[in-house]
Amino acid sequence: MAKRYRSAGEITFDVFNYVVLGIIGIAAILPFLFVVAGSFATEAEITKRAVFLIPTTISLDAYRFIFSTDTIVRSIGVSLYVTVIGTAVNLFFTVTMAYPMAKRYLMGRNLILNLVIFTMLFGGGMIPTYLVIRELHLLDTLNALILPGAISAFNLIIVKNFFQELPAEMEEAARIDGCTELGLLWRIVLPLSKPVLATFTLFYAVGHWNNFFSALLYINDPSKWPLQVMLRQIVMLSQSAAGDLSSMDPNFVQPPEQSIKMAVIVVGTLPIMCVYPFLQKHFAKGVMLGSVKG
Repeated sequence: MAKRYRSAGEITFDVFNYVVLGIIGIAAILPFLFVVAGSFATEAEITKRAVFLIPTTISLDAYRFIFSTDTIVRSIGVSLYVTVIGTAVNLFFTVTMAYPMAKRYLMGRNLILNLVIFTMLFGGGMIPTYLVIRELHLLDTLNALILPGAISAFNLIIVKNFFQELPAEMEEAARIDGCTELGLLWRIVLPLSKPVLATFTLFYAVGHWNNFFSALLYINDPSKWPLQVMLRQIVMLSQSAAGDLSSMDPNFVQPPEQSIKMAVIVVGTLPIMCVYPFLQKHFAKGVMLGSVKG
């Protein structure tokens, strides 16, 4: 096969793209590196240096303050529970509803699809949702953070479109071999849907991990607060709480307020960032597969 020589214009265009994307990538990662460095910095260094990526003196006072009690560890456990169970619930209901919706012979399919689209445009609002949660006796329970958002209408439509694009011949061959609908979903459809399922697993997991507003509305017991709410409380009460700790322990060094905020950001971001490398390769393929045909 003859080697194709690229023109000067194509090379210039590629170089331009690499430069622009490299600048954008650096601009995106530098703020986070600054936050990580600031979380390990001392009060004097944060005051004197506006921006730095490597602290002159490494201090763990901010992290000692955050983990001075077991509340953070408990809130991390709550967030992990809500994220894992909530994501499993999301995927279960999304898949089990998207699969029959992908069958064109399903009676009432268009009506159900229109109702799903209607929920994307109109919602009950915060107060009616709270009243529903209260009447279902979900207040002050972790189920209040999981069940109300069990299905995302947008994600449902994307997954439905993906299932719809799978070759019908494979399903017919499986049925001829005696495969049931449940067996067809489990043995044929789901193994072929790994990219889209991995993508929306990450979307659902990030949504649960970062969600704090629902906990503020529905959870009154501090022992059931997820990590994001607990970190919010630490940021808001850092100065007064640090003053209390310094009065109890004369050797305690009060960490700077900005350092606490930066350490809070690192603690809240790092766990979910560890999931990205395992699902990153499925991102582009998973989102695009079900987004073209309707």
